[in-house]
Amino acid sequence: MKIERAVVSVSDKSGLGELGSFLKTYNVEIMSTGGTKKYLDGQGVATIDISSYTGFPEIMDGRVKTLHPKVAGGILGIRDKADHVDAMKTHNIKRIDLIVVNLYPFREVISKGCTFEEAIENIDIGGPTMIRAAAKNFKYVTVVIDPADYSRVMDEMKAHKGETSEEFRFYLAKKVYQTTSEYDKAIYAYLSQASL
Repeated sequence: MKIERAVVSVSDKSGLGELGSFLKTYNVEIMSTGGTKKYLDGQGVATIDISSYTGFPEIMDGRVKTLHPKVAGGILGIRDKADHVDAMKTHNIKRIDLIVVNLYPFREVISKGCTFEEAIENIDIGGPTMIRAAAKNFKYVTVVIDPADYSRVMDEMKAHKGETSEEFRFYLAKKVYQTTSEYDKAIYAYLSQASL
């Protein structure tokens, strides 16, 4: 599948300007949120606010911004299954072919010492939802959670005329589940020793 549309929402912005500029050379439409959008726009990489796509504003201090059927459906839709394609057309859901997301830095925040409330606010919800959905649908969607993989994504797209190989997408998908597993273990460990 050619990468035509991406959602980019990261806490670690290492290498993001280069990746964003590269995606634009392949005419990839980039949807983004908050600080990531501001950063990319500042790098001269035009992005679309995800709220303008979903038609729903970011609410609750940013707790709800990507949790929307237009985002989930765009990631999870099976591209060659007729009823999925029909549902996407009916509900005006666009295909999302690339997810570039890294999670809120929960471990880093708690390692520096923080209040319980700050720890709770650094538990990412939308990020894990998107990357797990993309990993599940790796047959069609490329999911990148590690800036160290940006160069490989660019190499893949160059080698495959704007696409990525299924083998590479499978590698990235496995990395997602390893990461979310470790992330949840860190949250569980923190909550297990916390007192209210």
